[in-house]
This record gives sequence, C-alpha cells and structure tokens, in this order.
Amino acid sequence: MSKYIPTIGLEVHAELRTKTKMFCDCPNNSDEIHPNTNVCPICLGHPGTLPTINKKAVEMVIKLGFALGSEISPNFKFDRKNYFYPDLPKGYQISQFDQPIVKGGQLSGVKINRVHLEEDAAKLLHAPDGRSSLVDFNRGGVPLMELVTEPDIHGIKEASAFVRELQSILRYLEISDADLEKGQMRVDAIISLTYDQRPTTNDQLGTKVEIKNLNSFRAIEEALNYEIERQSQALDSGSEIAQETRGWNDIKKITTSQRSKEQAHDYRYFPEPDLPPLTSDAFDLKAIKLSVPELPAEKRERFQKQYGLQDIQAALLVEERLMAQFFEETVSELEEENDKTASPEQVKLVFNYLTSDLRGLMAELEAGFRDMKITAENFADLIKLIASGGISSRVAKDVLRKMMETGLDPREIVKQEGLEQVSGGEELELMVKKIVEENPNAVADYKKGKTNALQFLVGKAMGALRGRGHPEVLRKLFEEELIK
Repeated sequence: MSKYIPTIGLEVHAELRTKTKMFCDCPNNSDEIHPNTNVCPICLGHPGTLPTINKKAVEMVIKLGFALGSEISPNFKFDRKNYFYPDLPKGYQISQFDQPIVKGGQLSGVKINRVHLEEDAAKLLHAPDGRSSLVDFNRGGVPLMELVTEPDIHGIKEASAFVRELQSILRYLEISDADLEKGQMRVDAIISLTYDQRPTTNDQLGTKVEIKNLNSFRAIEEALNYEIERQSQALDSGSEIAQETRGWNDIKKITTSQRSKEQAHDYRYFPEPDLPPLTSDAFDLKAIKLSVPELPAEKRERFQKQYGLQDIQAALLVEERLMAQFFEETVSELEEENDKTASPEQVKLVFNYLTSDLRGLMAELEAGFRDMKITAENFADLIKLIASGGISSRVAKDVLRKMMETGLDPREIVKQEGLEQVSGGEELELMVKKIVEENPNAVADYKKGKTNALQFLVGKAMGALRGRGHPEVLRKLFEEELIK
C-alpha cells in the first residue's frame, strides 16, 4: 500500500448540443466529415468581426447548475484568455475568468468549484510522420462547458465514477452527447501527492501536475495510476516534483511532459470588449429549473424501491435515459392491462429481455432507442406472451428479431409464422416417438443413467418443433416414453 495520499481535481469539458456555434451562426455539427465546412469569418477570427452570444448555450449551463445544486451567478461576463496555438485563430479564446455562470454545488460527494462557458478550439490533424499538421476549424467556436471540481477526490475509481455520473447527467439534461471517444467530452486531471495524510487545506497539497485531454474512462484510470506511481517513485528517491502539464500516451501507457504549468496571470485575462456583461435576470430561471428532469441518482433509488430491482440492475437501466424510459413505459403497459402493479416475474422478464436480448439486437443492427421500430406497447405484449406460456423463450428471440425488422405486434408475428407454443396433444406425443426412434444411442445412454441424454432428446424435439414445444411437457413425455 502506498504511503502517499493522492489528491485529485478534475476539469471536465463538454461540447453543448446547440444548433449553432457559441458566437456565430455556423452549424454545430460534430458529425460533419468534410473539414473547414462549418466556418465563417467570425469563428475563423478574421479582423473586424464581432461575436454574439448563443443564449441557448448559456441556458444549458444554467440548467446544469440547477441539477448540481449550484448558485447561478447574478452577474457574469466573458473574458479573453490569451495564448497562441495553431488551433486558436484569434490568438485568444473567449472564456470566463472571475465571473462564471455557475458557482459551487456538488456531485457524488465531490464539491464543484465552478461551471463556465467558452468556445472550443479547432481540431489538429497530425501526419503519421510527425512532420506536418492540418487544422480543421469545424469544431472551432463550438460551445464548450467546463466544470471544475475542488480537489476533493482521493481515489482513482472515485475520479472515474465522478466523470461517469456527470456524463449521465449531461445526457439526461439533453445538453450534451458527452461521448468521450468522439471528443465531445474531455477530461483534465490535476493530481498531487502528500505523505501519509489527507490534506485539509490547499496549503497542505503537494506539487500539482495536470494531465491533459483524457478521452476514455480507461485512460483516466490508467493515467492517474501511472502518475501516482511516477510521483511516488520520484519522492522516494528524493527528487522534486515539477509543476507541469503532462500528456497521456495511450500506446506507451505513460504520461509525458508537455510544458510548465501555467498560472492565471500567464493568460493575461481581461474582459471581452465585444460582448456585454450579463445578468441572470435576463433568463427565465424558473422555467429552466422546472425543465430539469429526474436525475440518474434519484431514478436509481426510485427504481429499486418501486420495481424491487437490485442496485446493479437499477444502475444498468438508468445508465441510458432512453432505456430507462422504455423500461418504465413497458412496465406501465403491463400495469394498465392488469389494472394493478406489474408482478415481480413480469418486471424481471422486462429487465432481462430489455438489457440482454433487445440491447444485443440493437447493437447488432446499430439501432438506437430513437429510431427503433419496437414500441413499449408491443414489447409489453411480447412479455405477456412469454409469461403466459404462449411462446417459449426460444421462440421469443425469433419474434423479437422480427419485431425489430418490421415493427409488427408480436401476436401478429406468432400467428403469421405459426409459432404458438404446443404444450399438449397428439403433435408432441408423435414428435417424442419420432425423436426416440431416430436417436437410439441417446436412448441407450439414458437407460445407462446418463441424464444429459434426456436434455439432448428434448433439444432435438424443440429444434424439430422450431421452438414451439413446451420443454417441461416434452421432458415429461420423454421420461414416460423411455421407461416403456
């Protein structure tokens, strides 16, 4: 066990889902594949152009502030953050310094310092040989929210869990897709080590090192783990930790030094002269607050109480807002049919078929809940058929695939395909006799005490019946037939 205590603060950037960019009317389209298409003189930083504030982006940050229990600043403004880099055509970034939109709040026990709004930089495309780079300005000027935590985190898993929860909240609020792999969400981690004690003030913190642009949950955990080990070894050897910015090399699995860590004065912040200061009174705060939906933590707790789900089941459902919504709509359809609460068995079936079979098909067909042909009403009908014994679990998988392809009601598919479950009558008895005659070796094995042979015979019959046979009825008929 390490004798050093890590202290971690996070800076999380997320691109907002607005129709246009932050300070101009260019489309905000992360799916644009043609470089330098969604650009104009304003986001390209041409001299003499004037920015205008995207009101929707400001409202989105205020909405997040309400979700985090933060204070919405009565007055806020934009500032120029001055630095030169090829992805920043103006030579400065329009951001917020001393008067952000949102202050304070907390998430998962971690205190929030602030949430502010700025414009994203362009995207650099580096040649494989490292000898040249190209700049795509499609991303330049996209509204970018930045959330800064207090140095409240002391564990790697805790840091990763915080980002996951924030990602879920951004998606529930519908203000960002927050896809790390697509660069819609990026994480910087500031880490310091102290010897054998958890610091209670900033003065007790060790030297801070920032790791930039972590773009996956695995990268967050691996980079923090590496940096803790690197700093621990340096301190053990008597070396000093340099205050610097480091990058994560995902191939070599190491952090590498990029530059000395900047202080606020290095950016020479000053108020943006081309944009007016704003007041929160200019926005309908009451309406924005009312638009905040039930958030993931609240929904997980309610799902456990209302539907009797285990914590891991509730967490899986709530992870994606539309999946949680589909689950509730399906259960609601079952309740309306029975005019009472859905049974635990029905809820279990909904959970199992939704999170396993349906999600598997969606992944295979690259379909999402927004464009899926299956309605909650039809999915509930499928669950009723399974629960009542109208179709077997084997047939249910085939019916579900047909539903995905056609959008038809499951009862209609079962009728068209002749897939009703057979649980009695001459058809099953004849099938049992036929399978016994065709598989003398399995019959001999069963009579020698090899019980697996019975399951083999049942499987053969189910296959011949295209899954329509009732497995327990078939098992009983085989047992009766084999003792003759």
